[in-house]
Amino acid sequence: MLADLDGLGVDGVFCLGDLVGYGADPGSVVEMLRARGARSVAGNHDYAAAGRLALDWFNPHARAAAEWTAEQLTADQGVYLAALPLVAEHAGATLVHASPRAPESWPYIVGPGDGAEAFTAFTTPLCFIGHSHLPSAWTLGADGRVAFRPGSGRTVLQPGAQYLINVGSVGQPRDGDPWAAYAVWDLEAGVVEGRRIAYDALEARRRIHAAGLPRILGDRLLRGR
Repeated sequence: MLADLDGLGVDGVFCLGDLVGYGADPGSVVEMLRARGARSVAGNHDYAAAGRLALDWFNPHARAAAEWTAEQLTADQGVYLAALPLVAEHAGATLVHASPRAPESWPYIVGPGDGAEAFTAFTTPLCFIGHSHLPSAWTLGADGRVAFRPGSGRTVLQPGAQYLINVGSVGQPRDGDPWAAYAVWDLEAGVVEGRRIAYDALEARRRIHAAGLPRILGDRLLRGR
């Protein structure tokens, strides 16, 4: 994903949380994004690994991964994750992992109604989210109507409208497509372009299994679930 962005000549990177949580290289991911100067917000798995979120919130597989991840991180990496904000604004966009509406409760935004409620909680023209691992977009038009589009598509930003965009997940897509999901925001053109790119999911799966993490966390990568 980062190599693809380098090829496009992007000026910066936003990370919408869950830098860590399911994969076998949490420390490397943290350091890679820190080196890039990524503007990041906290995901629930970040706070769990850093000791800021109770693990009884998680299912058994996610809890086991959070406990393992906490043991892999250096003290400095844990401090970094613990200090990530829940919500941030950059370049006219709101960044949040789950929802701008009660972000500390980690609600999922999935369907049209969920997105419509979220528009009451941010004032910027654009809000980027993650959490569900499902790429999708909501548009609040000047007429007050909300339109919903599932999938990694192209969103042309119109004056007077507001947009809520889930960019999907680089590390663990869940829409049935195992390719990494992310997006590129062209501020000058006013376009957000969803992108998918293949990666070595078999190697990621092998590393997860070798680390002793729940096998389902590796197996699901091949199915995009």
